[in-house]
Amino acid sequence: MSSDDASHENSVTAAGDDDQNKINTSRRYFLIGATAAVGSVGAVGVAVPFLSYWSPSAKARAMGAPVKIDFSKLSPGEMLSPIQAWRGKPIFIVYRDEAAVASLADQSLDLADPNSDNPEQQPEFAKNPTRSMRPEIGIYVGICTHLGCSPKYVEADNFADSRFGGFFCPCHGSKFDLAGRVGTGYPAPDNLPVPPYRFESDTVVVIGEEGGTA
Repeated sequence: MSSDDASHENSVTAAGDDDQNKINTSRRYFLIGATAAVGSVGAVGVAVPFLSYWSPSAKARAMGAPVKIDFSKLSPGEMLSPIQAWRGKPIFIVYRDEAAVASLADQSLDLADPNSDNPEQQPEFAKNPTRSMRPEIGIYVGICTHLGCSPKYVEADNFADSRFGGFFCPCHGSKFDLAGRVGTGYPAPDNLPVPPYRFESDTVVVIGEEGGTA
């Protein structure tokens, strides 16, 4: 082989080696990039559930969030309509006139828990004959304590020995007075619950927060 031929062959070999090196380098960079990308996806996959665990969903926040209710259009003898909800439960707001408020102190009705002795059914401020912060405004969770039906508001003659209204459960016949106290002998074992609440103003109540002034 002549020196020119040898020189040409070496040049071709060197060029081939350079091309191979470039291919290997490109392949190595590709593999490194691909590995990093997969690692990033894996990190995101781990981080998302972790962040979700620490960040409550919008639905969860809504279920526990306080609710403001304006009852300025409510007149004596009425219950607020449409019924507002808190934590997925209906909230009854009734405006009792003076005669109705006075009747709640009457011990002649046969009630299962007239003195609200079950502490789980109302905050401490509602342990009184009207079961409320303001005597004329009654606020109750509108779910019967028997099987979870929603009672109906009755304007008058809810009990045979009273001309005043209250709440009647159409599912199994339980009756409650205007303070949400259940009558004796009905399926419901307890009074209607009183939610925690506070008055933001004379006509706005915040359900889910206790405190404030009457």
